[in-house]
Amino acid sequence: MSDLNIYSPLGQQRHNWVRLRTMIILRWVAIFGQIVAITVAQRLYNLQLELGLCYLAIGVSIIGNLIAIFVFPENKRLSEIENLLMVVFDLLQLSFLLFLTGGLHNPFALLLLGPVTVSAAIMSLRSTVVLGVLALIIVTVLAQYHLPLRTEEGFILRVPSVFVFGNWVAFVIALLFLSAYSWKTTNEMHTMSDALQATYLALSREQKLTDLGGVVAAAAHELGTPLATIKLASAELIEELADRPDLAEDARLIRQQADRCRDILRSMGRAGKDDLHLRKAPLSTVLEEAAEPHLDRGKFITFEYNGQEGLRDVQPEILRRPEIIHGIRNLVQNAVDFSEQNVWVECEWADDRISVRIVDDGNGFPAHLIGRIGDPFVSRRKTERERKARPEYEGMGLGLFIAKTLLERSGAELSFANGSRPFSSDRHEKRGAIVEVVWPRNMIDAAFSEVAEITGENRRNPTH
Repeated sequence: MSDLNIYSPLGQQRHNWVRLRTMIILRWVAIFGQIVAITVAQRLYNLQLELGLCYLAIGVSIIGNLIAIFVFPENKRLSEIENLLMVVFDLLQLSFLLFLTGGLHNPFALLLLGPVTVSAAIMSLRSTVVLGVLALIIVTVLAQYHLPLRTEEGFILRVPSVFVFGNWVAFVIALLFLSAYSWKTTNEMHTMSDALQATYLALSREQKLTDLGGVVAAAAHELGTPLATIKLASAELIEELADRPDLAEDARLIRQQADRCRDILRSMGRAGKDDLHLRKAPLSTVLEEAAEPHLDRGKFITFEYNGQEGLRDVQPEILRRPEIIHGIRNLVQNAVDFSEQNVWVECEWADDRISVRIVDDGNGFPAHLIGRIGDPFVSRRKTERERKARPEYEGMGLGLFIAKTLLERSGAELSFANGSRPFSSDRHEKRGAIVEVVWPRNMIDAAFSEVAEITGENRRNPTH
């Protein structure tokens, strides 16, 4: 199976998402609008236009579209360079039409914003900057050099120079603002989409592991009886073949292999003997299972459990949901990555809530990132000393995002803070980052889930 890195930024190839047919359709719309505008200006308002050159510019667009239709397949997707060249062509074609029809005195000069704004939504920042600079050069040239608009009587239609300058300034501001806004919002949408895809892949992997554990546990349970029968039969054969050493040795080998199969299945199915054990477990079991991959990484992980008065001896059984296990595992991994020596996993429960607090003795979250903790592709905390000590670590913030998304899916609320002051005089080590996860108890407590299933079943079968 190929190695799939679910934490890679998938959006790096998003410019390949645009189909050539989409650009062709947009160009047909632009061509139709240009023909209508020129026809109305010439027939209805009797403006004197260079019709030959105008239709030449439109004809070039038509020829380009026809070539693209007949040469390339319908499902072709454009590369970054192909996208850039197509938008540059549209920008130059529109600019030539505006040069023939009054430059910035033509109200349709506003359409120059279109190609640049669209490119900002589908192209890289570099390509968007190139198009923006080209558009600024074009609009500056059109403000000074253009063919004037003339009426049938020969009068030149123009706006005062101050309005031309105002239009130029407005165009520059609109170009910068719309392009930046379009690029920023689209980039954030794609980033969130990439991060959610990584989250779903992580959850899918955890779900498959859970399902596999159920299959193994069920197999161990079902194969127990036939293995016991094989062992019993082989023991009887050993006694009956006492005078046949060669056959008795084979019987002993059968018994040994049956014992080996039993031990293997017992170790593989330690999570439980039936599906009920896989669906729920004590809170401490679930937390320690989540933290298990990080117990041998050279850091001390301490688990503390504390119930409300009257509930301290009754630890709740919670659902072993993949979202909870994988989310807590990512939080513990994050704490281990940035701790000095110690990580604490503190758990409290009451009648209405269950909370888990993960604390480390590291340097805590950077103050300027506290409000953005949990956003995708925001690197968490890495001081210069940590960077020198662990140059191979390149976090992208996806771990915390995945943990936050999965845990919120299970009904939890997360909060992030730093241990700015000691909790008590004998626990001053807890000075690093603090991540608190709080669930309403009825969201993850297995007892509430079983009651809900029973009542739901009764609603479906009112005669019971």
